[in-house]
Amino acid sequence: MLYVDVAQMVKLIGKIGVETAIVELAEYIEQDFKRWGEFQKQPRYAAHHPKGVVELMPIADDQQFGFKYVNGHPANTKKGLQTVIAFGVLSDMETGYPLLLSEMTFGTALRTAATSSLAARYLARQEAQTMAIIGNGSQSEFQALGFKAMLGIKTIRVYDIDPDASQKLAQNLINKGLEIIICKTADEAILGADIITTVTADKKAATILSDNMVGAGVHINAIGGDCPGKTELHADVLKRGSVFVEYEPQTRIEGDIQQMSEDFAVTELWQVFASLQKGRVNNEQITIFDSVGFALEDFSFLRYIYDKICDSGYDVSLDLFAEPDNPRDLFGLL
Repeated sequence: MLYVDVAQMVKLIGKIGVETAIVELAEYIEQDFKRWGEFQKQPRYAAHHPKGVVELMPIADDQQFGFKYVNGHPANTKKGLQTVIAFGVLSDMETGYPLLLSEMTFGTALRTAATSSLAARYLARQEAQTMAIIGNGSQSEFQALGFKAMLGIKTIRVYDIDPDASQKLAQNLINKGLEIIICKTADEAILGADIITTVTADKKAATILSDNMVGAGVHINAIGGDCPGKTELHADVLKRGSVFVEYEPQTRIEGDIQQMSEDFAVTELWQVFASLQKGRVNNEQITIFDSVGFALEDFSFLRYIYDKICDSGYDVSLDLFAEPDNPRDLFGLL
């Protein structure tokens, strides 16, 4: 089984380049979403705690099985810990043997940015040049670079309740070809924005965007509301827009649409990618990507990294499973 640790992931992505990796990964995600019917799907398993959540995200087709272990603990930063950490496994379905064990803390940020940017390519106005990012934590730089690489975004207007987070984002994106404007309020950040990304961390029902803040033609990339009881958009915003989701049964539980009735209409992204449903139909339409993160995106990332390391000749294996010479004599190894 191949093994990719944090140091190797940093080296690999550094060699590829963050923007190139996001663009290439988006191609894998789009390919997999277009073959939606080939996958065995289910909402992720989630174990909730007052301080956060631990989740397992499995999915499989006839050839490969993938899963990700991931947490979400907003208060971790007060302890010097990451809000989100993750690892993933890709396995061969014919034998059940794992092919790859990989770090996925970087992977989660990359696949989230790739999915957001890919969705926006179908849902945002073609002439979009300015994006607001409300919430400037660990995901924010990846979002900014993804939208720059895939949509040609030139200006990023940023706001966070912690001014240091916005300064951190601006510092990290120096010389990246983006104009960064630090704003004092969320209302200021969305002025003139063609796309609004909300990526807040608090595990609570919040109103990051209210109805009066959203103008005609805006695309909203709502990625912070991702567990029961955690939302970012006022229900009136959802009522005004066309809402797109990854996997409806999961988003009904975890997304911003958990506020809405069961008959509230949404469109799954795979249908848009496969040209079975329309995305944006005119420049006045408000489009909303109610993203909670779905296992298929992690599966795509694991496939992408597996292909990359195989092509590079990288070969660090992990001896995690017993392999007796006689497969019927496990005890003999002792």
